Amino acid sequence: MESIKNWRSLLTQPFVLFTLILLVKGYIAWGPIFEDTPLWGPLLTEIPFLWIIFCLLEWLATKRKLLWYMVTNLFVTALFFTAIIYFKYYGNLVTYHALDQGRQAVEVSDSVFSLMSPQYLLIFTDIIVLSVWFFMSKKARTWRKTIVQHRMSRRAWGSVLIVSLVLCTMNVWPNRASMNEVVKAEKMGILNYEAYTLLTDREDDPVPLDEISQERIDKLKGVTTPENPVYYGSAKGKNLIILQMESLQNFMVGLKIDGQEITPNLNKLTGQGLYFPNFYQSAGQGNTSDAEFTVNTSFYIPPRKAAVIAYGEKELPSLPKLLEAQGYQTATFHTNDVTFWNRNQLYPALGFDKYYDKEFFGTDDTLFFGASDEVLYDKTTDELQKMDASDQPFYAQIVSMSAHHPFTIPEDKYKMTLPERYEDTLVGDYIRAQNYADYCLGLLIDELKEKGLWEDSMLMLYGDHLGLPLHSMDERDLELAKEIFGHDYTYSDMPNIPFMILGSGAKADNVQTQLGAQVDILPTAANLLGVSLENHIHFGQDLLNQGENMIPERYYWPSGSLITGDTLFIPGTAYEDGTYYPLKKGGTASSGVTEDQYNRMLELFGLSSSYVRQLPDRPEAETAE
Repeated sequence: MESIKNWRSLLTQPFVLFTLILLVKGYIAWGPIFEDTPLWGPLLTEIPFLWIIFCLLEWLATKRKLLWYMVTNLFVTALFFTAIIYFKYYGNLVTYHALDQGRQAVEVSDSVFSLMSPQYLLIFTDIIVLSVWFFMSKKARTWRKTIVQHRMSRRAWGSVLIVSLVLCTMNVWPNRASMNEVVKAEKMGILNYEAYTLLTDREDDPVPLDEISQERIDKLKGVTTPENPVYYGSAKGKNLIILQMESLQNFMVGLKIDGQEITPNLNKLTGQGLYFPNFYQSAGQGNTSDAEFTVNTSFYIPPRKAAVIAYGEKELPSLPKLLEAQGYQTATFHTNDVTFWNRNQLYPALGFDKYYDKEFFGTDDTLFFGASDEVLYDKTTDELQKMDASDQPFYAQIVSMSAHHPFTIPEDKYKMTLPERYEDTLVGDYIRAQNYADYCLGLLIDELKEKGLWEDSMLMLYGDHLGLPLHSMDERDLELAKEIFGHDYTYSDMPNIPFMILGSGAKADNVQTQLGAQVDILPTAANLLGVSLENHIHFGQDLLNQGENMIPERYYWPSGSLITGDTLFIPGTAYEDGTYYPLKKGGTASSGVTEDQYNRMLELFGLSSSYVRQLPDRPEAETAE
């Protein structure tokens, strides 16, 4: 009986009790984030970090010691929970930079809630139970008095503190150079990783501007400029319409389910212009806004933040500015509030003459957080007709939004009947939303033709980013994806988006098999429109005059990930322990990504970041809201 009493006394000490509680939560957090979680993982990585905090509480806290333990429990629990939800969408570890996304998370609350599996909410159960008991139970008051009287000796907490510091150092120090953020967090532990990122996160000194040249960039990419580029100026003087379609992945093009064509309008367009099926996203944390940035600048996204937050106050060399110098009017159309993702900073930075947002499109026929694509296209083509009436050509960027995650469009927007097995699944909702978006695309094409805009315009169409994050999909979704793809859905399937060019003057019905990415759209458009890039730094390449390509990826994939040849390469701790994924259906991954390519890709990322960081700020730039 005495031994039981001693054990009970020990377990009721906050140091021990909250160690056990948070150890369990560590295992809950590790499960969905890391593959094959080792039994010792959270024990040897998360607990030493917690013990450092607990030792300080034992030393510094007096009357409110239990309260501080509960605050620590709440904070760590919230961090673990956020890490789970963030990973389920991005496949990456959350850091303090995600605080920049606070407002965006509120705007896309439907997407956030769709990622919350009920079992993950159980991580907060003890907090509710302890809080109620803490304030309502007489025994709790007795317990509080008891633990105030019980204090660890200085020697005891000092010894535990030293051991914990040593263990944390052993977890962090050998792994600090790891390229793969997920591998780094697993080796360090989530809490150590977060602390390390917070304390050491500073960008390296930028490469001096006089060392950044197009010649250096082209050499790193293996680009050679032809004397007589094909299709140069074939669309000269035409209007340019760039249509960015929400969450559109390439597998939707040509997809049939039980004989039912899902995207008939997209399918028709592939036979009317240039179609690039081997095309990949360049967007990251900023998703749609990142795509807008990289398409209009041909720069890579920044390493840690969304581009609109990191670079929104800069004077950005851009496609709108290039075309304005050629006498073009420029405008961008987006149905959400312009302050969402700081577009009120991005659009002036890019140099658009006008932007049209929720104030223009209104709130009738709303889908998610803006007017439907039907409203977007109807009102946009009216404005384009007005712009076309002048003597100047125009460049218009149109950003569709109706197929936004979590893809739960209302029933009155259904344009197809899903097979029963697809109902109440993420994959099914995605397919139905893309079917509706494709229906709206057909309306846009009809409007452009009816209003006399089609013949005088070049249309570039692409998906902004992936729609089906691998880590958001349950077993039913993965089975449906396997049915569609003919193989297990993998990392290499996610970034593949379609790109089409229509009305360019280039040979129609022409499938282009070369690799490309959103960063390549600006130089490709410049070639077709006959605009020189001689004095314009860019990191993409003209897809119609270059064969080989090297496509760096980040954020949805660990830093250092690279697409080239027939392979997606994802590094481990470094290049040597990286993993290869085939890009082609039924293909096998070659080890064709060399260490030289890997290092050149890292250098390209560094040059892009260095160049943009050193651009001048806009005098009129306001503090981002």
